[in-house]
Amino acid sequence: MKLSFPHPMVILLGILALAALSTFVIPSGSFERMLDEESGREIVVPGSYQLTEDRSISLYDALGSVPEGIILGADIIVLILLIGGAFYVIEKTGALQVGIEALVYRFRRSQSLLLVVFSAVFFLGGVSFAMQEEIIAMVPILVLLSRKINYDLRAIISLSLGSSLVGAAFSPINPFGSLLAQQIAELDFGQGFAYRMVFLVLAFVSWTFFHLRLGKSKQNLDEKTEFSPVKISRPHALILLLTGVGMVLMPWGIIQRDWGYNEMSALFFVIGIASGLIGKMGVNGTARAYSQGFSEMIFAGILIGLARSVYLVLEKAQVIDTLIQGLFSPLEVLPSTLATIGIFVSQGLIHGLVPSTSGQAVLTMPLSAPLLDLLGLSRQVAVLTYQYPAGLMDIIIPNNGGMMAVIAAAGVAYDRWIAYVWKSFLLLLGLGLISAILALFWFA
Repeated sequence: MKLSFPHPMVILLGILALAALSTFVIPSGSFERMLDEESGREIVVPGSYQLTEDRSISLYDALGSVPEGIILGADIIVLILLIGGAFYVIEKTGALQVGIEALVYRFRRSQSLLLVVFSAVFFLGGVSFAMQEEIIAMVPILVLLSRKINYDLRAIISLSLGSSLVGAAFSPINPFGSLLAQQIAELDFGQGFAYRMVFLVLAFVSWTFFHLRLGKSKQNLDEKTEFSPVKISRPHALILLLTGVGMVLMPWGIIQRDWGYNEMSALFFVIGIASGLIGKMGVNGTARAYSQGFSEMIFAGILIGLARSVYLVLEKAQVIDTLIQGLFSPLEVLPSTLATIGIFVSQGLIHGLVPSTSGQAVLTMPLSAPLLDLLGLSRQVAVLTYQYPAGLMDIIIPNNGGMMAVIAAAGVAYDRWIAYVWKSFLLLLGLGLISAILALFWFA
């Protein structure tokens, strides 16, 4: 009898159970916090760690963290529901399929160019505003594109979600990662910008062309791809234009107007309703399609909430600070290169506990920056050893709700995703480690 791989919900509930059990083994402890006036966030005080009263999590508290995590993720879940509903309406008008077919026909003789541009768009989304949850609603586009060009769906996910995550990991301007880390480390934004840009370009080229080759090698050659010209009707053209404007407005609003989830949700709510009316679905038809879109996205939202529940359990038990103290303190006596590798690995492990990159920056940068000072090394190394592993771990860790929601919505099992992506993940992780080690000499 062949055993099936666990469902994503089972995986996250299993991690939640392990997190709860770990609180009986790992002692509770905490660092003191203080308000950082520049970032407006609470940061830890180096050297202030101390053990606290045991806060082991009971079964009651562990179960209670499930709805609590979903409630705390309400803003992201609403975003997923409203954007997902909008794309479902757009798909039901037929505009999405027509647009994909027209795009594929336009690039019928240069599919590689199409995929490079496709990857670049998502990569820039990651670089500029760490796009991730927004991609969940775009899964129908990814599935359609995969079918039309007869490409492995996992390759298409890698060239969209994966490209965005890699872009965020290597970005010198990601406000939730590198910029926040540099601010906490009291570094000038311009310092090392050119150095970071070199590795940003190398990351894009390495990741994109790896998956162009791998995806092509996994094409089903028995299936012939047929290309035929497609005429886009006026309503479909208007819907596609409206959708494109929304996709441009979203990063502009985030970067220029400090938009949050509410503003993005409202934008696509309007686009979804307008698309249904333009597509002649009528008021009731649009409402029905939108509600069906909600049902398609609910599971993705639940995965986001469950991922947050894992962190909640560890936070309530006050074991995260203990783990960070245990990972960082032995590095003080190591030579500079080994210490750099140790911090790099530690930050990757910590991201499995703290799936928020901004939360990890606030938690670890006040500790790793002074540690690098003690070793006589540049604080830029502290930023790089946090930024690369924290960002890249989002590609594989199951408590990254965004990634789990995308592959679940696409119908790709977690084990099949890992089996496909692990080589490219290690390739980029190696590139990040090389960058961090070379930085020892570049910023000396």
